[in-house]
Amino acid sequence: MTSPALPAVSLAAVPGRRRRTLELAQEIERRGFAGIYCPSFGDGMGLCEALALTTERIPFGTGIANIYMRHVSDYAQSASLIQELSGGRFRFGVGVSHQPVNQRAGLQAGPPLGDIRDFIDQFGSVPRVGELPPVVVAALRKRMVALAGEVGGGLIFANAARSHMPESLAVLPDRAQGEDFFIGNMIPTCISDDVEAAAAVNRRTLSGYVALPNYRNYWKEAGYVEEMEAVEKVLAAGERERVPEVLSDRWLADTTLFGSASTVLEGLEAWYEAGVRTPILVPSSAAGNQMKAFEELFDLF
Repeated sequence: MTSPALPAVSLAAVPGRRRRTLELAQEIERRGFAGIYCPSFGDGMGLCEALALTTERIPFGTGIANIYMRHVSDYAQSASLIQELSGGRFRFGVGVSHQPVNQRAGLQAGPPLGDIRDFIDQFGSVPRVGELPPVVVAALRKRMVALAGEVGGGLIFANAARSHMPESLAVLPDRAQGEDFFIGNMIPTCISDDVEAAAAVNRRTLSGYVALPNYRNYWKEAGYVEEMEAVEKVLAAGERERVPEVLSDRWLADTTLFGSASTVLEGLEAWYEAGVRTPILVPSSAAGNQMKAFEELFDLF
């Protein structure tokens, strides 16, 4: 089988390994991966600024920054700085996060669609910041996908269902059909010949996401009503530890990549065919930490 084009990867600055993370980013660039996208964990904006100074060619961005965490003018200043330092390689991925996350942080969130629209309008009108990067909008359900196509420079999913992707992308307007409109999806990935161990890693990864109502509503839309209702039942019973056991193999294979090298490569090709222009692999390992996961990912290609 011919290997598909190299995807992008997700990279977090894990405390205690931040200098090693930058070395890893340079290796990711050297190997020709399509991009590096930084989650909010470990200060994604800070890591992107470091990437602007320590890499030379690879595109990178936040995946994603919570719009409620900082004032829009502060975000604009930082984003413009990163865009200039990187020579225009930065994509500013933003989203509304999730109600439980915002509540724990003491943040007041409003209507998601209106807040994203307002944020992008205000972001583009902050005076004297310099060139701004394209804004990539985090989305799951169709109304946010359509809004991303209307006001954003791209669209980023996380943990989307591959079978549902063509239906999701069908709502994008004409302005989003060009290749310069970014379409990415962050995909939990575990490469191992021990298929059950790899599946267990991804189940653990997604167990926290299925506890979030927005994700459950999306996966119901994607056809996984039975699984999500089962999750709701065990959560209501206070049995959160049982969440992984009610997540079906069909759902897991539709939302993540796991198993042998050939299986993961076939799955990656299917993601391209589903319409995701930039798959963003989020590597985990059944045999070690983040660094081990990237060793396995490099071996894959």
